[in-house]
Amino acid sequence: MDFDWTMALGSFLVAIVVGLTGMGGGALMTPMLVTFFGVSPLAAVSSDLVAAAVMKPVGSAVHYRQGTINMRLVAWLCVGSVPAAFSGVLVARALGDGQEVQHFIEIAMGAALLMAAAGLVVKGILARRGDGPGESSEVTVRPVPTVLVGAVGGLIVGITSVGSGSLIIVALLALYPTLKANQLVGTDLLQAVPLVMSAALGHVLFGDFRMEVTAALLVGSVPGVYLGSRISSRARSGLIRPALAFVLVASSLKMFGVPLEALAWVLVGLAAASVVTWRVLRRRSTVVPHAEAREPVRSGR
Repeated sequence: MDFDWTMALGSFLVAIVVGLTGMGGGALMTPMLVTFFGVSPLAAVSSDLVAAAVMKPVGSAVHYRQGTINMRLVAWLCVGSVPAAFSGVLVARALGDGQEVQHFIEIAMGAALLMAAAGLVVKGILARRGDGPGESSEVTVRPVPTVLVGAVGGLIVGITSVGSGSLIIVALLALYPTLKANQLVGTDLLQAVPLVMSAALGHVLFGDFRMEVTAALLVGSVPGVYLGSRISSRARSGLIRPALAFVLVASSLKMFGVPLEALAWVLVGLAAASVVTWRVLRRRSTVVPHAEAREPVRSGR
């Protein structure tokens, strides 16, 4: 068995993103295997899911120790996602290559990811102005829509390996907009553990699992997701939200089939625009208090 160290390095970088944002594993890892390393799509999906079954518990354990997980949300999501994920593997096998189905799912997910990124930006702007909903550790769990989210996400994960983080975290953002960013990441990572394990078992039995690919992914992804999770579990929402939006945009563009060179330039432009915007907002937030401090206090006579 030949070990590919460049594949391990790539999985390390992707896993940092997964640990930091709770998403991007299937949306980034699987395309990386197919595009850069020539792995067949079915083998990439199967090997990625088996590796994720080991990687996800590492990241979720860090968040569990930090107390940044909503266990009730995890439980209701798993009620729908675990059986649906295994069923998704059987659906994929029944559909054959399923190119048209997977293409439709990718386009739909790309649109959803872009809307989620826009929602994060709007939420951040409203939070700065004090007009948006505040973040809270306690949310009222809605069982029926949460189970449905888990079922739909699990089915898509079983077919494409994409969605355990990206799709479900989008739905969680819509259902629970006041959930803290680090709790959103921690909850999504933990719910993905049984979901991915169920899908991975199906792919080991019926897919195209390749041990040499999975081994390289594990060597890079385990330390990567641990590092990213340590950062996100301790970081403030102001750091996680831009990173999450950045990954959402990257994943959505990949779903739309944007070429890698164009994708790289778009992401560089977004990163530069984000830095400029951050500096402008920071300057405004410091100028306004100084101006108020210089304003003389007038006493009434």
